[in-house]
Amino acid sequence: MRNLSSAVIVFSPAKGSNVWRKQMSNISSISHFLLLPLADTRQLQLLHFCLFLGISLAALLANGLIISAVACSHLLHMPMFFFLLNLALTDLGSILTTVPKAMHNSLWDTRHISYEGCAAQVFLVFFFFLTSEFSLLTIMCYDRYVSICKPLHYGTLLGSRACAHMAAAAWASAFLNALMHTANTFSLPLCKGNALDQFFCEIPHILKLACSKSYLWELGLLLFSICLFCCCFLFIVFSYVQIFRVVLRIPSLQGRHKAFSTCLPHLAVVSLFLSTGIFAYLKPPSISSPSLDLALSVLYSVVPPAVNPLIYSLRNQELKAAVWTLITGQFQKH
Repeated sequence: MRNLSSAVIVFSPAKGSNVWRKQMSNISSISHFLLLPLADTRQLQLLHFCLFLGISLAALLANGLIISAVACSHLLHMPMFFFLLNLALTDLGSILTTVPKAMHNSLWDTRHISYEGCAAQVFLVFFFFLTSEFSLLTIMCYDRYVSICKPLHYGTLLGSRACAHMAAAAWASAFLNALMHTANTFSLPLCKGNALDQFFCEIPHILKLACSKSYLWELGLLLFSICLFCCCFLFIVFSYVQIFRVVLRIPSLQGRHKAFSTCLPHLAVVSLFLSTGIFAYLKPPSISSPSLDLALSVLYSVVPPAVNPLIYSLRNQELKAAVWTLITGQFQKH
């Protein structure tokens, strides 16, 4: 009996070790992920391809015009337009990271994305461009606050060096945040397959594939990022409370209208950015469905980069004039 007990004791760890090695082998063998298809029928897949193609071309054209107009027009070499140029760059990057792969999958009726491609999407879209865009929107709110509430100190607080430092801080913090989350997420063991319930790779859906309790550290990092987002949001709210208090004290109706007109595009972009993202992630589970989740993911990841340039150009006469001069100048050259 002692020999049999010893044999059992010796054999059990070896058997457990073999099972553990087999599981780890299955985990490390994941070479690709399966994305959520946009449609079940071939006709709808081609329709989605055409829709994404139109949205991406519109976003590329609109953001490209803003970048070119701000870079080429000396009249737009101001802090507000400098930050708008950076915002257009984030919108371009966001569109170019998610939409081409979705278009490819719809056109060729496939769901595959490589492990490296999925990691690149998580790094670029879910954190780098997302964090940099919200940071830039916060800085643009500060620009409006100083312009309206402290106009005599505008040149000092928002000089060219200060603007460059704030933009660099926004991009650098977004890069570090994205690197930290991506490295941690893709170091997790995945035990629950490779199918993602999303048309592009993002962390919440990858965490659903992680082994039990192995994703707690990433959840902690996500909570930390959410706290930072909340701080930026509170700063925006506080700034606009101060802005509205100052604007409402302006005696002339024309002066109030001019002040509000410089803030409305920024408010509209911030509202679109926050409302789509918050509703997509914090909606009640009772109204959740695959089709609704897919529509919301398109709404918060694809629509804002295409709509942001339109929002800013419609309300800003200087920007519209610079874009029109750029377009007519190119036509005259040809």
